[in-house]
Amino acid sequence: MSQNHGQWTNRFSYVLAATGAAVGLGNIWKFPYIMGENGGGAFVLVYLVCIALIGIPVMMAEVMIGKFGRQTPAKSAVLMAKASGRSSAWKVTGWGGVLAGFLILSFYVVIAGWAVAYTWYGFNGSFENQNAEQIGILFSELNAGPWALMGWSGFIVLGTVLVVGKGVQKGLEKAVNYMMPVLFVLLAIMVGYAATTGNFSEAVQFMFAADFSKLSWNGVLIALGHSFFTLSLASGIMIMYGAYLPDNTSLVKTSVYIAIMDTLVALMAGLAIFPIVFANGLPAGAGPGLIFQSLPIAFGQMPLGQLFGGSFFLMVVVAAFTSSIALIESSVAWLVENRGFSRWQAAFSAGFAIWLVSLLTVFSLTGAEWSVVSLWGDIRISFFDLLDYITANIMLPLGGLIIAVFASWAVSEEISRRTLDTTPALYRLWQLSLRFVAPVAIVAVFLNLIGVLDL
Repeated sequence: MSQNHGQWTNRFSYVLAATGAAVGLGNIWKFPYIMGENGGGAFVLVYLVCIALIGIPVMMAEVMIGKFGRQTPAKSAVLMAKASGRSSAWKVTGWGGVLAGFLILSFYVVIAGWAVAYTWYGFNGSFENQNAEQIGILFSELNAGPWALMGWSGFIVLGTVLVVGKGVQKGLEKAVNYMMPVLFVLLAIMVGYAATTGNFSEAVQFMFAADFSKLSWNGVLIALGHSFFTLSLASGIMIMYGAYLPDNTSLVKTSVYIAIMDTLVALMAGLAIFPIVFANGLPAGAGPGLIFQSLPIAFGQMPLGQLFGGSFFLMVVVAAFTSSIALIESSVAWLVENRGFSRWQAAFSAGFAIWLVSLLTVFSLTGAEWSVVSLWGDIRISFFDLLDYITANIMLPLGGLIIAVFASWAVSEEISRRTLDTTPALYRLWQLSLRFVAPVAIVAVFLNLIGVLDL
């Protein structure tokens, strides 16, 4: 039972922890640049609709599984399946997420390591009066050899292990109770800074004036996919966190709160970034390099750029770290439950395994020849790109699809009604979304991302 691991002290701590899990690089690094690439306001509107119609129902399904089983994701899914008279093969619902979360974390810690390095660069004045070429050299030097990346990513892994090893209340809960308020304060300061030194009105117009002529069908599917991934769904996190949910906590209300807070962070990140981008004549659709290669140029030219450049990347580190401790938790809990490890033994073992697998990404970024693999035809891809592609484009969509089908079709209505504990109308809406809307949407995203659809 969840007593092996502990339980959240109260509903607020759970909401903070789950929001911390959802808020990460996807909100601050990825959301602004994909919004910039897909026309701004119209993309945001579609994204918000998808959060409401698909993201929240799938999150509710995952938390429901965890709350019912009170164990690791696979065991909780098996318990729910057996109680519904279904096969234990539904354990794939949990196993797939845990594996996806492990693989994601292996490259996530390296990107988070970039943010740690850039926090140092920001505060020590490395961005001062640097042009695009010089910032590009700074980024290239960071990735020139493995030792720096191994060190920065190792720093994130060690911090993650030291928090998770302390358990649910003394580790996870205590960390997010401090870090999430810090994140929101830093984000609010950065929005205020952007509003006073950047082109805030143009940013607001870009983000919230919906011009659907700028949004392609491919952009709609990207918004749908990101709304799903930004909530940390299908990665084992929400099932595991649901297992620690206190009794008499409204699963529906807390899921809505988490989605609102996660979306708020993504929108605030846009309001912190785009005023600076527009004021400095930088392209909104600069792609993945937006915060690591475009923003440092702006910080280097702006008033108090050294202080706020460092603060911005510190905020990215905090966001990445709260997701990192969530992504490793399922692996740690599995070692405690199934291998009899102590909490500390499990944390260090999982952390060391994560660090070892992260070396595939480290050597991919430094250009090691062996880190590039050949696939079908003449396609050659680095281990980093391969891990990113397999997890984001295959494992997460399929995981979400399995969760939607399992929760709405395989689980008995009596069990799901009792565990969700909501009104008949809301229950029916949740069920319809998972039975029909979410599967169609997830399949569309999946087919588009693997290139079957060309919209």
